[in-house]
Amino acid sequence: MNVYGIRAIYGHEMDRWRRTLMQSVVSPVLSTSLYFVVFGAAIGGRIAEIDGVPYGAFLVPGLMMLMLLTESTSNAAFGIYFPRFTGTTYELLSAPVSPLEIVIGYVGAAATKSVVLGLIILATASLFVPIRIEHPFWMVAFLILTAVTFSLFGFIIGIWANGFEKLQIMPMLILTPLTFLGGTFYSISMLPPFWQTVTLFNPIVYLISGFRWSFYGVADVNVAISFAMTLGFLAICLLVIWWIFKTGHRIRT
Repeated sequence: MNVYGIRAIYGHEMDRWRRTLMQSVVSPVLSTSLYFVVFGAAIGGRIAEIDGVPYGAFLVPGLMMLMLLTESTSNAAFGIYFPRFTGTTYELLSAPVSPLEIVIGYVGAAATKSVVLGLIILATASLFVPIRIEHPFWMVAFLILTAVTFSLFGFIIGIWANGFEKLQIMPMLILTPLTFLGGTFYSISMLPPFWQTVTLFNPIVYLISGFRWSFYGVADVNVAISFAMTLGFLAICLLVIWWIFKTGHRIRT
């Protein structure tokens, strides 16, 4: 294992993050704070508790997951797309680092950024609403697994995209709507039976449900299924990336 190579890629990506702190940290934290003000304080006071949890506190895991999914995907996608855009991918591929080490460097940096940002948002949320974490080990496990999984997903998007428009399609047009419809602001048990069934086809539901369970011990679906779905997404992303490097799809062409 070329530790120095991994460290170089990881450090380069973290330096890029530090140079854009206003966009990378301040903007998501400000946006999430506005969600708490609007939904938690203004609207939450008019909504009864959900599953015994005050509405403002109920929002916290969903909003954290919303940020985690979008930021993990965007960070990893841009990280690997930029060398392709500038034509320096060949330098990366000709360096003495294996595909596994490249993935660890890029995905590790993207996941680190998202986890740090998630913890900042958690600390910010605690200023607005009382938060309890009943299962801290599982909260950290879901946080890290989701960050790694969607950083891998973003890595795939960065390889697939051949323009900045495609780079933003998945996070903006698919991932964010699925997250909003996946129980970020409500429990799916509040929906009519037909829409509850439809919602179960949304994979984001399982991630938010499992993450919310780690906070308050309540979930829309069985937590074992949520955890299995998270591992399933991780396995699928790893399989796709293995295939990309094996075939050289859009990375050598």
